[in-house]
Amino acid sequence: MSANVAVDAPRHVDDATAMDLSLSPAEQAFAAEIRQFFKNEYPQDVLALVREGRKLSREDHVRSQRALNAKGWLGVGWPAEHGGPGWSPVERYLFEQELELAGAPSIIPMAVIYIGPIICAFGTPEQQARWLPDILDSRAMWAQGYSEPESGSDLASLGMSAVRDGEDYVLNGTKIWTSGAHWADWIFCLVRTEKCERKQDGISMICADMRTPGITVHPIISIDGSHELNRVEFDNVRVPAANMIGEPGKGWHYANVLLAAERVSYAHIGRKRADLAELRRVAATIAGSFAENMAQEPLFARRLALAEIRLNAVELSVLRVLCGDAAPAAVSALKIACTELAQEITELWVELAGRDRAVVADRTRADWRDMAPEVASFAVPRTASYLFERAQTIYGGATEIQKTIVWRALDRANASLA
Repeated sequence: MSANVAVDAPRHVDDATAMDLSLSPAEQAFAAEIRQFFKNEYPQDVLALVREGRKLSREDHVRSQRALNAKGWLGVGWPAEHGGPGWSPVERYLFEQELELAGAPSIIPMAVIYIGPIICAFGTPEQQARWLPDILDSRAMWAQGYSEPESGSDLASLGMSAVRDGEDYVLNGTKIWTSGAHWADWIFCLVRTEKCERKQDGISMICADMRTPGITVHPIISIDGSHELNRVEFDNVRVPAANMIGEPGKGWHYANVLLAAERVSYAHIGRKRADLAELRRVAATIAGSFAENMAQEPLFARRLALAEIRLNAVELSVLRVLCGDAAPAAVSALKIACTELAQEITELWVELAGRDRAVVADRTRADWRDMAPEVASFAVPRTASYLFERAQTIYGGATEIQKTIVWRALDRANASLA
């Protein structure tokens, strides 16, 4: 498979599951339009910040997302009647690949990718009118309140309570590893509204304004000094009952709909392809011990080639899911493959960095490179990515949990054939 986008997306999947990788003239024109947008209309200073290895501020992300929304391209996965582009799977694939090949930051997923489609599908008209426009205009950032100190991979065991009191629910408990809670205006949470024999029952989904009295955000600072994660405490937090998504006790169903989209969103095929191309380019400039450069070192070259082969295989799996093969086991297998491949790519970068991988710098500063002038320019941001990507096989459903889902599906299939 070529890295050229014009042959990376499917026209259709027929009954025999044969995939035609050619694009129609209209699809080729759409890909070209996206390419020109990132070249001429998108904020070029945001692209420059990414190229420089700088960490983006909330304001940088807001400008990025508003530029996409001005084209009607932000609400990926949203139906057109709610402000989404109403794209086909091929069009969505082309957009996401071109965004990543351009080096643009990803859409912050919690609002647009995760809760937005859930509000579109299960929210009341009042909730849709209240929340969806603010999400599309990036006036409101959201956080996801799922994991708890004693309920991480076993999410069904969550204990945060929501007790009905008149027109409100009163929330008590703690959420942890909450990405972007320090930026968020709203948080959507899985809470226990009823104790049931089956752990998955009695769980509801409710949204809370982060400014509500009783909500406290505690930063979790990572080993390299970055602030991505948080612990969020809820102490007798009163939330209007009108903020509950769908029916009480149906939160587990809504969460599984959301998680399927979340796990596919980890694919980032365009970014992986761009990273591997850059990895090969940089490796060709670094002296090897047994070859002219690292790109020709036998063991390194083998790992790099295997990563490229795995990316092509993962890409085909992503396309099948986007075209309708979204069985839970298939999505779980894809989540495993995508996250493990992301980690493998960062490991190759760290290997290239050598001793420079030990250097840490504050990349929120414009002069961060001056803090480590002798260090290879790629080493600090790529090492930071390596550290951050360690979590990919944990969040969104740990790899062990995904393997259990796959195993159970295979077990049921084998039982039906017996």
